[in-house]
Amino acid sequence: MSYWADKNVLVTGASSGLGLATTELAAAAGAHVALVARDEVRLEAACEAVSARCATGSQRVLSYACDVSDRSAVDDVVGHVTAELGPVDVLAACAGFCEPRRFVETPVEEFRRHLDVNLLGSVYAVKAVVPSMIERGSGHIGLVSSMGGLVGVYGYSAYSAAKFGVTGLAEVLRSELRPHGVGVTLLCPPNMDTPGYAREVATEPRETAAINGIAKTIDPSEVARQFVRDIERGRFLVLHGMSNRLLYRIEGVWPELFYRLFDGKVAAARREEVRSDAAH
Repeated sequence: MSYWADKNVLVTGASSGLGLATTELAAAAGAHVALVARDEVRLEAACEAVSARCATGSQRVLSYACDVSDRSAVDDVVGHVTAELGPVDVLAACAGFCEPRRFVETPVEEFRRHLDVNLLGSVYAVKAVVPSMIERGSGHIGLVSSMGGLVGVYGYSAYSAAKFGVTGLAEVLRSELRPHGVGVTLLCPPNMDTPGYAREVATEPRETAAINGIAKTIDPSEVARQFVRDIERGRFLVLHGMSNRLLYRIEGVWPELFYRLFDGKVAAARREEVRSDAAH
């Protein structure tokens, strides 16, 4: 029997991108799923897409419009899911966003918004589901950080601050929840071809674009397959692709290499900007 069969799975950020792909895979494997996202129109379309992927006619697919930065709203959603399906067996906290901007150009309010959604949005969801998991001695928490939550990138001061927080949170939860039979998986994906990333690249600084150009943008369904598989296997850290696994290992023992690489990309981008301005 599939690991996911008859499990109750709650996914935040489920209306598009990684969240939607993760929800579709869980439903295809036999899970009952609850989709959580802010945009009601996209959420309705996502719910229909997920329903079409269900493995059996007995599966339940629920959807809730919710801003994950609102703790009371998250608590209410988890209460509704529990009443409709039963306790949450797997939480996949995929909600998040990034608006790259140079630090000196980033209002403090933008830092707060990134922290509210990316970090506290995950905290609120975990807080709402984990007491029941501890009580039952089972369950799994899937948290989504980023390669930008492992390595600081030009233009990501607000985003990396929040995602480094998610990484730290996951490492603490892995240690604290393990004795209670509750697993934790931390996904640190590279740039994915999602609506959110399309908005991001439209406004990112030239230097940020140069650094992001080092790595290939991938389809979120590829990352979701690995995320779902490693939750099932109980693995903690999920890095997609050999290059990202290598980056993570090398950055830990030789960070100067990445400083040099990133600084070179920034310098080249700035020279290109000067030439472009001069041409006009």
